[in-house]
Amino acid sequence: MINKRTALSSVVLALVLLVCIIACQSKAEPGGMTLKKGVLMIGMEIGYPPMEYFDEDGKTPIGFDVEMGKAVAAKLGLTPEFIDTAWDGIFSSLDTDKFDCIMSSVTYTSERSTRYNFSTPYVVNAQYLVVRNDLPVKPKSLEEVQGLRLTFQGETTSDELYQDWSARTGIRLETYPYDKVMNCFDDLSLNRVDVILVDSVVAAEYLSRPGNPYEISALVSDDEVLAICIKKGNDELTAAIDKALDELYAEGTLQRISQNIFGTDVVSPARK
Repeated sequence: MINKRTALSSVVLALVLLVCIIACQSKAEPGGMTLKKGVLMIGMEIGYPPMEYFDEDGKTPIGFDVEMGKAVAAKLGLTPEFIDTAWDGIFSSLDTDKFDCIMSSVTYTSERSTRYNFSTPYVVNAQYLVVRNDLPVKPKSLEEVQGLRLTFQGETTSDELYQDWSARTGIRLETYPYDKVMNCFDDLSLNRVDVILVDSVVAAEYLSRPGNPYEISALVSDDEVLAICIKKGNDELTAAIDKALDELYAEGTLQRISQNIFGTDVVSPARK
């Protein structure tokens, strides 16, 4: 004869296990390939014009990555949600599921690709030295920056390029890393620094402004591409984003966004 107490305990245990399984499945896959059902949560540092920055109201994000994020989300049938995140914490935030992907002028590197998934590249990029147009000396390389004050945004590929170059040459320059690239240009305009090492897409924005006091002094590197960064292992979202980018390129949407933002097509070269 089956002991009633044993049978009841077995039923309770089975129910507990069933609840745990359902809870774990819900936690692991609340929105399928995204963290939130029906939403594409996009991490970006909203302070990097013309790629991502706030409109004059100080609240509305605008820029190339913002427009691309909206277009990609629409292709996926999702609502975009932009999450402003400081650059020095943006990758760790992706690691800890604060958002689904990063669309924030992320340069693809082989080192980063070991830790994250990347989409098809969507923009070509380079590294420029930018100076005030009244600076008597116009450095044509990092070597010629010696004796001048160099700035760049910390923990970016500009920072990495300088650190790699310094380690290779043994030359240490007087450097002033900032949290935001806007601070670099502010201090250059005030003569607090002499040279900025910066992405070409950002340099183009500042140099296009009427009456700006800046000019490009040198091209330092031109072998970069920007791509959407996705959590390692989320191959479903990566494939979906790649398909969306392909369709947006084929129909000319990415090119139109580029023309509106940059006045030129910086998308097509990334496809070659």
